[in-house]
Amino acid sequence: MRTLEQWFEEYAVSHQNPKNKAIHYVCVPAIYFSIVGLLMSIPSGIIANTLQLHAPVIENWAVVVLIFVLLFYIRLSVVMAIKIAIFSVICLIVNYYISQFVPLWIFSIGVFVIAWIGQFYGHNIEGKKPSFLKDLQFLMIGPAWVVENLFSKKNL
Repeated sequence: MRTLEQWFEEYAVSHQNPKNKAIHYVCVPAIYFSIVGLLMSIPSGIIANTLQLHAPVIENWAVVVLIFVLLFYIRLSVVMAIKIAIFSVICLIVNYYISQFVPLWIFSIGVFVIAWIGQFYGHNIEGKKPSFLKDLQFLMIGPAWVVENLFSKKNL
């Protein structure tokens, strides 16, 4: 099993260009945020019926999926899992408030599409394929890489 540092080293190979990195610093969190919004858009009654729950234990699908996401990060780094958990909670809260004003699923699809266009534009600038085309786990490494690069002590 690769360490988080090994994942970062391999991910960084296709993220050297400063413009591509800047695009990723915006688009990767936007994609994560939009996925949380899309998951929150799934009616909560479906969860209770699917999991055969008789009490409103779980609020929405985003919470269910984020539990598994956090387990992935805990395997690599507890500290990173905490950072991603904080970001995830922020995503849940902001998406909740957005849903009070506009249909969340439409808003989330818009953010998702625009952010992916940005990602592919960034890789066009870089001249290298996105890492996830080599290994889908890089879709999970991207948010951690952004957190590490934006908030590490070396950048403060």
